[in-house]
Amino acid sequence: MASTAPVLVFMGPAGTGKSTVAAMLAGRLGWDFQEGDDLHPAANVAKMAAGHALTDDDRWPWLDRVAAWIDGQIAAGRPGVITCSALKRSYRDVLCRDGVTFVLLMGDPKLVLDRLLRRQGHFMPPALLASQFETLEIPDADEQAIHVDLDLTPQQQVDAVIAQLHLAPAT
Repeated sequence: MASTAPVLVFMGPAGTGKSTVAAMLAGRLGWDFQEGDDLHPAANVAKMAAGHALTDDDRWPWLDRVAAWIDGQIAAGRPGVITCSALKRSYRDVLCRDGVTFVLLMGDPKLVLDRLLRRQGHFMPPALLASQFETLEIPDADEQAIHVDLDLTPQQQVDAVIAQLHLAPAT
């Protein structure tokens, strides 16, 4: 890991389990956790809840808030875990810093759709899932990123992140 406090950005389309796995990992490591969806401006939430995909212009203020959280963690020397779809390279470029690693949760879109159809109480409708997979740009080899398979259980995903990044769980 980098010399600064590590920050993991759990990324990928809606319904991949970013919030679940990120929160589990943060708890296991004893790191701070931030649900990135909570940083969306109200207009973004309303737009998605109405079934409309966000544009790049909609996303920039949100990405700035996510970046500010990351900067706060790094400045405080505190490791952290945050969720953010970060679907495009240009979005990840806004968030990229020394110490930031992207964790892409990825798998079969049909599995993700099934999860979204069963999820309750979230503003993101299943109808927008296809647009997220169309927008997704898999991180390139020059980006600090790892991939975790959705076929694993959430606990196995946490274990995979810890193993791939050589992290030490809190005791």
